[in-house]
Amino acid sequence: MDDKVALVTGSTRGIGFAIATSILAAHYFVIFNGVTAPDLAEDKQEIIDQVKQDAGTGSYRYIQADISTIEGRDKLLDFVKNEAGRIDVLVNNAGMAPRERKDVLELPLDDFREVIRVNLEAPFFLTQAIAKFMLECKASGQISGYDPCIINISSISAYTSSPSRSAYCIAKAGISMMTQLFADRLAGIISIHEIRPGIIDTDMIAPVIQRYQEMIDAGLLPLARIGKPEDVAEAVIAILHGHFPYSTGNVIDVDGGFHLKKL
Repeated sequence: MDDKVALVTGSTRGIGFAIATSILAAHYFVIFNGVTAPDLAEDKQEIIDQVKQDAGTGSYRYIQADISTIEGRDKLLDFVKNEAGRIDVLVNNAGMAPRERKDVLELPLDDFREVIRVNLEAPFFLTQAIAKFMLECKASGQISGYDPCIINISSISAYTSSPSRSAYCIAKAGISMMTQLFADRLAGIISIHEIRPGIIDTDMIAPVIQRYQEMIDAGLLPLARIGKPEDVAEAVIAILHGHFPYSTGNVIDVDGGFHLKKL
């Protein structure tokens, strides 16, 4: 395949879908991924068809796979190796909120393990496998101008305490260290970036969006609005366009200025 190839996990909706469609518009072959549906929903396919029409090129495949399992990760890797034949971009976006918010003193082991498995263990081992294949592609010398990168979507929860979402916070903090570890190991060969979204209008925050809006109205954010999935996608596209040539292991905050910690 001559087209650059991008894999975006958890890309059937929300931030992942915005990222994947933006990469599609940038003329990549995009591998969409989700866990629950055998194919993308009809409304999503209509959006993708419109993106392809507007861009004048680009193609995609949807792969149903649960990346929190070895079988799911192997399924994606098999497609990348044997069907796509290359991988230029991995976006680790898939994740889950806790099914129920519970105090850190009461969190059961099974609940903790599920959130850690999906949000940290899965992207770690998928990154490990994809990075090895990227190294093979690089070593082959058969792909002209090959400049692979891996982008990890974390969260302001990586450094913000939420005692009712402790496993999620720990997982996102782990993603930040994972970014540094792979960036250190692969420096000069594969660039690794972390994007830290803040309060983004997705299904994940839908149950508490009114509470967040009230906090924003009270002055929580310097940029006083809830973010959009497209805001995160813009940061991904900036990386893919080569606007960070001297960066790896870096953090890009897409959070309305939340990280400023203003007084």
